[in-house]
Amino acid sequence: MSEAAAKELEDSAAKYAKEAIRLDIQGAYGLAIQYYQRAISTLIKLAQLYPDYKLNGIYLQRAMQYQERIKALQLAHGLLPESAEEGGAPQDGEGARETVQDRPAVAAEPLKSSYQDLIIKEKPSVKWSEVVGLEDVKRAIREAIVYPVKRPDLFPLGWPRGILLFGPPGCGKTLIAAATASEIDGFFISVDAASIMSKWLGEAEKNVAKLFQSARRLMAKNQNQPVIIFIDEIDSLFGQRAQEVGGEVRVRNQFLKEMDGVADKGKNLHLYVIGATNKPWALDMPFLRRFQKRIYVPPPGLKARIELFRLYTMPLRMDGSVDLEELARLTDGYTGSDIRDICQAAQLRVVSELFESGMASDRNALPRPITMNDFREVLRNRRPSVAPEMVRAYMSWSESFQAL
Repeated sequence: MSEAAAKELEDSAAKYAKEAIRLDIQGAYGLAIQYYQRAISTLIKLAQLYPDYKLNGIYLQRAMQYQERIKALQLAHGLLPESAEEGGAPQDGEGARETVQDRPAVAAEPLKSSYQDLIIKEKPSVKWSEVVGLEDVKRAIREAIVYPVKRPDLFPLGWPRGILLFGPPGCGKTLIAAATASEIDGFFISVDAASIMSKWLGEAEKNVAKLFQSARRLMAKNQNQPVIIFIDEIDSLFGQRAQEVGGEVRVRNQFLKEMDGVADKGKNLHLYVIGATNKPWALDMPFLRRFQKRIYVPPPGLKARIELFRLYTMPLRMDGSVDLEELARLTDGYTGSDIRDICQAAQLRVVSELFESGMASDRNALPRPITMNDFREVLRNRRPSVAPEMVRAYMSWSESFQAL
């Protein structure tokens, strides 16, 4: 097997699982389900491509654990596929999800999916207060979405329907979109653009049309209640390509047609498309005009990092020596996701000590409080996930194309 290719799939699965757990903890359950599904799909793909790999059993076991979590979230929060919500039986080719158990680890045929597998629909419970910092971003979102929803009569020229959030991974683009839907008490439809454009390409054009039909139907059923369509990795749809097949062209044209329809028809409808990308420079220039608002979501500044450390250390036992302001100064250039990982690593450090001492068998035994030295040791071996030159690239693109 190609170790490099397998490692790439392993890293992708780990990234999706990590994001799923983060969103799960923050209460963005629909988005968490979507990322759990991506992790499952990647792990199964790895097992299928390399059937003799010794870790396949572990991969499939993890996939089953993620699937059980999906089922628990769906039951607890009513996040069922659209066909189930409407009471219809799945149709052939549009069918019910396959489970991990249904998929043989060494299956030769490609994985199948349906429209229901590509979208997650929910009403998020994420609050603005959970989006730490990013005041410029919040203000731009309020002007584009929140204010028009509350007082549409004040906008005789209409309002932006397409919003692009761009910036480094781990800085809160997904969380901002979910919090926006919560702020306006709107429905949130989350879509994985990369999945639409990859192994489901044959049905992608129809799925795009169904996506916007679902949003309009949702609004009609709920007295024009706002709907946000959130498209992650939107560069997968609108990115520049040296070579394309006819199917990809049709999918992109269908999506642009739908976006133009959102902008030009039904002036009083509160249907919005929020796209997120880590690679804004990969977007085709003609498609940028569909996003009237183009908003840079940067790594957190000093004040935001202090608040992030306060947020993530709140449930932990902290020693009096821990100086959150000093930690914030030491983590210049780190993303919000990096800061959460640092706090988690510090907690793992003291928990490991408890297990290594043999005291963990005592249910009343607790790890010692986390000290400033624990954080320093973690930071000694942990660099920011986004390089400074990459941040400069985002800022350069922002100077040319940002539209607040």
